[in-house]
Amino acid sequence: MISIWPAPAKLNLFLYITGRRADGYHDLQTLFQFLDYGDTLQIEANSEGELRLLTPIDGVPDEQNLIVRAAQLLRDQAFAQGVLPDNAGATLAVEKRLPMGGGLGGGSSNAATVLVALNYLWQTGFSFEQLAALGLRLGADVPVFVHGFSAFAEGVGEQLTPVYPAEKWYLVMHPGVSIPTPLVFNDPQLTRNTAKREISALLEAEFRNDCEAAVRNRFREVEQLVSWLLEYAPSRLTGTGACVFAEFDTEHAARQVLELAPKELQGFVARGVNVSPLHRTLSEQLS
Repeated sequence: MISIWPAPAKLNLFLYITGRRADGYHDLQTLFQFLDYGDTLQIEANSEGELRLLTPIDGVPDEQNLIVRAAQLLRDQAFAQGVLPDNAGATLAVEKRLPMGGGLGGGSSNAATVLVALNYLWQTGFSFEQLAALGLRLGADVPVFVHGFSAFAEGVGEQLTPVYPAEKWYLVMHPGVSIPTPLVFNDPQLTRNTAKREISALLEAEFRNDCEAAVRNRFREVEQLVSWLLEYAPSRLTGTGACVFAEFDTEHAARQVLELAPKELQGFVARGVNVSPLHRTLSEQLS
């Protein structure tokens, strides 16, 4: 039987870079919140012994696709622990809504959804902590999607503390460019020395994104979009971009601004949620 699983977007409500590590990665302090909007995966577990992706991405070999890599990683780990027969397989398909290189976590969310869904469908019995550890091998943002709660994150983004920010409405706009994360983190103009602060102080301060200045300087499209959105509401970059979001108290207010957006821009309105739609779906499956 084919089952349907959400792979929600995330926003970085704030993002501060507190240092650069010897391995080249950056230490962060960031606040993740999910959106009730994202990609959708169709997953069917079977006993054919193969992993098949029915919706490949142009230019991305299946073995590099995070959906396939997540399924393979879980299957290999389950095989090694003897909790999955060697003929276990799955057919997977994704309906993409989230842009690549948009800072919304689409690839990481896809990977997390595969780990959580196949752990349920294959009955492999791994805990969320074990799944998150597997997910960290795929990307620093995967664990927060696996755990499924809004979180204050430190380290490279894997050290998670649950928090409950206001569940506002957001207008999320894409400027039509894709921004590779390594490009931003290697930018010589990137702020890398923001002082670490306690979460209580961060939540009381004005939210910022340390990546925003470098991205706005390098990408004219992002600069123009942020400048336009700031006329209507508090607005900033999410992650390393390219998407920019503005926050509102009501859905109606957000949609009013979306209607004013230039035709060449793509955008959507969604509610911020502190429990991931993925975990709501898992709870429904278990009930």
